[in-house]
Amino acid sequence: MSDSTRRDFIKQASVATAGAAALSATSYAAVQGANERINVGVIGPGGMGTSHIRTLVTQKDVRIVQVCDVDRTRLATAVKNATVDGREPTSTGDMRRLLENTEITAVFIATPDHWHGPASILALDAGKHVYVEKPCSHNIREGRLMIDAARRARKICQVGTQSRSTEMNMTAVRMIHEGAIGDVLSVRVWNSQQRGTIGRLKPSDVPKDLDYENWIGPAPMVPYQANRAHGRWRWWHNFGTGDMGNDGVHDLDVARWGLGVDTHPSTITALGGKYFFDDDQEFPDTQAVIFEWPSAGKNNQKKQMIFEQRIWTPYKMEGYENGCAFYGTRGMFIVGHSEGWRLYGPRNKELKTVSGGANLLAHHRNFFDCIRNNRTPAADIEIGHLSSSLCHLGNIATRVRRVINFDPKTEEILNDKDAAPMVRRTYRDHWGRPRGA
Repeated sequence: MSDSTRRDFIKQASVATAGAAALSATSYAAVQGANERINVGVIGPGGMGTSHIRTLVTQKDVRIVQVCDVDRTRLATAVKNATVDGREPTSTGDMRRLLENTEITAVFIATPDHWHGPASILALDAGKHVYVEKPCSHNIREGRLMIDAARRARKICQVGTQSRSTEMNMTAVRMIHEGAIGDVLSVRVWNSQQRGTIGRLKPSDVPKDLDYENWIGPAPMVPYQANRAHGRWRWWHNFGTGDMGNDGVHDLDVARWGLGVDTHPSTITALGGKYFFDDDQEFPDTQAVIFEWPSAGKNNQKKQMIFEQRIWTPYKMEGYENGCAFYGTRGMFIVGHSEGWRLYGPRNKELKTVSGGANLLAHHRNFFDCIRNNRTPAADIEIGHLSSSLCHLGNIATRVRRVINFDPKTEEILNDKDAAPMVRRTYRDHWGRPRGA
């Protein structure tokens, strides 16, 4: 592609982005009648769950019918946040009651990671459409069971990676796929930000408002500990997926999307550990993972992805705290998580810069549009499974500190007795345990 052709291409992409944004704004304004309103339930209205509620109540063709949380204090707050024009949703501390509610068409799941898969499968089996937060699963096996459940139920299952519905990111990926930087063979991904310590604590009494039995759910039972609960569960193997699954998954998803790989990688290696925090966290605060696809994309070329994580520093790489850099034969495309992107041509010539943020509302609208029109959502569960599995595979490789070989078809780790069992998890006897897990 010549420089003049490349400039024309960039201008055309910019016009297309503006047109798509205008179309989206028009579609949002076209409110459906009350008889076409979609009734939803929200499970886990904590941090991200609260963001969902605040976005849902702005949409006139959607009504929150019921909210569910195992913490009564959070549940009361959720009821207030979801009340519109004096109309309160009902509430429950048991998701089974919400899933039995025949008024509800779709369910938003924003629980801790260890409940994402089990709750989604229960909801799909109950005949509900599902919007589940990222990472969609706690482990690779759960992700496969979620795909099976969605296909079996013939329901929409959208994963909460909002970049898939954000015009800024959609345009960047489209330009990459159309050759803006030539052939892309490698992408570097980073998660570099400053997290806080969770300290060192001992087991203590369960707060009176928390149903700890069902907070644990099908995960192995352990004594209550304050730094294992709300917001801090993500740093424990039994409940979270570390920051690679928490925040890194957004950038890994964009990286996989732009790289044009639609299978699992075959080879993964990693090093990392706790270099900075002296606390109870079980996941690494410093991590480097390399993924390789032996043959991918339209030219069946080898592809490589490099992930770097440092969650103890506010340092920005390439100008972005979180992001990914695509390396092509004719340039470089840097996409910042929720910040924008920059396109470079040969010899680091900056060709275009765009700013912007992730669009949660657009992701909601895509979900509801797909429910109404029986379309595949932007972040379908199969897409979410592939991107979430990068987090799981990266964390597994970091724990065993060696190269692991993965069979993308059987979704099994080969010839490694330590790593192979980690594609699944141990469950206790609980009503939320997925069948076949």
